Amino acid sequence: MSNGNTVLPSVATVGQPSRAERVPARRLRQGLVAATLMLGDLAAALAAGCLASLALHGVPAPGALLGALPGMLLLGPLPCPVIAVLAVFAALGLYAGDGPSPPERLRLRAIGLTLYAAGCLLVGGSVTTGLLGAVVLVTALLLVLGFYGEWAAQRILVRAGLWGAPTVIVGADPAGRALADALLAHPELGLRPIGFVLDRSQDPGLRTERLPVLESLDGAGLSAAEVAVFSSCADLVRHDGLRVGALPDMRVVLAQQIQDLQAMWLQVRPLGGAVGIEIRRELYRTRNLMLKRVLDVTAAGLGLVLVAPLILLLAGLIWLADPGSPFYAQVRVGRNGRPIRVLKLRTMYRDADEKLRHHLDANPEARAEWQRFFKLAQDPRILPRVGHFIRRSSLDELPQLWNVLRGDMSLVGPRPFPSYHLDSFGPAFRRLRTSVPPGLTGLWQVSARSDGDLAVQESQDTYYIRNWSLWLDLYILLATVPAVLGAKGAR
Repeated sequence: MSNGNTVLPSVATVGQPSRAERVPARRLRQGLVAATLMLGDLAAALAAGCLASLALHGVPAPGALLGALPGMLLLGPLPCPVIAVLAVFAALGLYAGDGPSPPERLRLRAIGLTLYAAGCLLVGGSVTTGLLGAVVLVTALLLVLGFYGEWAAQRILVRAGLWGAPTVIVGADPAGRALADALLAHPELGLRPIGFVLDRSQDPGLRTERLPVLESLDGAGLSAAEVAVFSSCADLVRHDGLRVGALPDMRVVLAQQIQDLQAMWLQVRPLGGAVGIEIRRELYRTRNLMLKRVLDVTAAGLGLVLVAPLILLLAGLIWLADPGSPFYAQVRVGRNGRPIRVLKLRTMYRDADEKLRHHLDANPEARAEWQRFFKLAQDPRILPRVGHFIRRSSLDELPQLWNVLRGDMSLVGPRPFPSYHLDSFGPAFRRLRTSVPPGLTGLWQVSARSDGDLAVQESQDTYYIRNWSLWLDLYILLATVPAVLGAKGAR
């Protein structure tokens, strides 16, 4: 065994498989990934076809149900079989286990469904109202059910160690170590680090304990790697003579750390002998803000109508637990620093502030936890039973749909914080955060939620603001459902 100060030698390792031996293993992994993802989409397609058939044509008579079921499942109500969408997804590269990022996969899925819908309209001949309605219903079901089918399949693959192409990080300097940590923390990105590669001129003491140091790129010890990520332009130049000849069957990725540069939706432009990267701050463009507002009003208005009975039921349970108004409005910091009154269902006692003050005065550990997270794992303010249930399920946030309709908030964005919480961040981040509308849900809520401290909150919110797109918003909205059902990080 090796300790933290021991470095594996940069020499070829005896007995390692050759390229001819490792290609079948690579193809086996890729085949298993593709088959699992296809099974997830197949289940979603069958469910969408069956649900759409039942919605459009009603439930068949008991005697005819058994005979109609195969057609409902495999064909659906459209001219093109619903399972044909799997071929479209395969052509778009959705069954590779090495990316792209989740929002980009969602965008490709929407493109595939658009192509499938267009094919159904062409095969159907004349476009009637009935056909158009059926196409819209089926494609909407395929988008939502397909997202969750892929979500489930991806987690199975992550647990099995199959998701993500085995990746070596070329360079173990601070940038390389930070890159490896980021990829290990986010397996959904599709690159699974297996080790570092050091140049012979580099200090082997740069090795980290999380990943081993392999050998140089011209050696034979990188048999399992499918991708080589260079952690800087300097590393790419240093290995100029090796990266092509030594990596004929390995994909090469350059990961250049540039301060304040967004990570998604960049456009590369040739500039003679140079490469230009065009950066667009999409969230600040007027047309995008208008489109985001239209979607907010439409979805929040419909959602408020649907959940109104549930809100009234929960309000009654709260009143029974602690008589008094079941609603309260908390002042939060909105866009441009403007204070807004955020509506919530009350999950705490009416004298919650006094209970909190006494608890923190008597418990130094609880005070330290409060100062780090601004939340407590054991909170004496919360109403027994009903309060804990509503908070863990995030149902206390439902009245904020009214805030979205009013324009105080958006469906997706950084969560609106109280001023004391926002004051814990630096001035630059406070300005960035308050430059956009706050949201009912956000990237922090579907990833770290309350398990993340201030540094995690700042990282997630900064990423969202710099990389915003409607696809990222849609991804966060869909990902909010399993996050809420799993009560991930909720307190």
